Amino acid sequence: MTVLILTSEEDVTADMVVLRLHESGVPVVRLDPADLTSGVALSGEFVQGVSRGHLSVGDRLVSMNGLRSVWVRRPGVAASRAAQPSAWLTEESSQALYGMLRGTDARWMNDPDAARRARHKPWQLRLAQLSGLPVPATLITTFPQAAREFAERFPDLVVKPVSGAHPQEPPRAVPTSRVAPDADFAAVAFGPTLLQRRVAKRADIRLTVVGERLLAARKAVAADAHPDDVDVRFTPSTSPWLPVDVPPRVTVAVQAYMTSAELAYGAFDFAEDSDGIWWFLECNQSGQFGFVEMDTGQPIAGTIAEWLTHGTGRTRTPGGSRRSDP
Repeated sequence: MTVLILTSEEDVTADMVVLRLHESGVPVVRLDPADLTSGVALSGEFVQGVSRGHLSVGDRLVSMNGLRSVWVRRPGVAASRAAQPSAWLTEESSQALYGMLRGTDARWMNDPDAARRARHKPWQLRLAQLSGLPVPATLITTFPQAAREFAERFPDLVVKPVSGAHPQEPPRAVPTSRVAPDADFAAVAFGPTLLQRRVAKRADIRLTVVGERLLAARKAVAADAHPDDVDVRFTPSTSPWLPVDVPPRVTVAVQAYMTSAELAYGAFDFAEDSDGIWWFLECNQSGQFGFVEMDTGQPIAGTIAEWLTHGTGRTRTPGGSRRSDP
């Protein structure tokens, strides 16, 4: 049985898991849907109640019925590197590939529909609330007056993108920034703006969830850190990420979140305040983990490889319902 990884050619995070799978002797095939019709081929037939399909990647031919799991890591847009790409070809190729894969018994990390829904930040914030995770006061608006009134209620704010990375090539991360005290918010009218109460944090928390396993890391904020340095990705720091235990209440809430989101993998970001409260910021359904594993030694890549090989916990069946495997 083979593990299929859907991701771009240059993906160090996927490389780490592929290495672990190779070490365990597990067959693995890696392909980018962007290469469909140019380096990647597929075929499927549905005859007399029987379905079978194959994928051709380079010099390898893989039976779709022989797939044990599919890791949807960071795949490219289907057929975008074809000789004559088009929106029509992309739609045809995407439906063919993912439609055939859905007809198999393979486990998904993560199911494409669940992953697509989980990207929506407003949905994340509401699910976090329903799951019992503390969420900083947040406003998403195109009304300048609503933004001004929100700033009066919560004078210390940050602004961040609703959708994440800017869709340029290559994608560019947009940092979370502190809002100036004299901001007039007139520009809010030109696009949805996410404003959030700034958490005066003493540490950043990255919690990586793989199936039923929770692996948390903590990065302390320097005592002399400037209040404007709110985004850990862009803040100079000599503090390493260190392993940390997950508080029981957070464990229960995160497990509820993952179950409701129908995710097998999630990378949670929290801000820890002076009282030790972990404030939910977001959950990235395909977040990187290499930087955490390098600092902490936590076996995240190995845990993912183990899940892809033997997986336990909840997954989605092709019909969209959940099942629990022993």
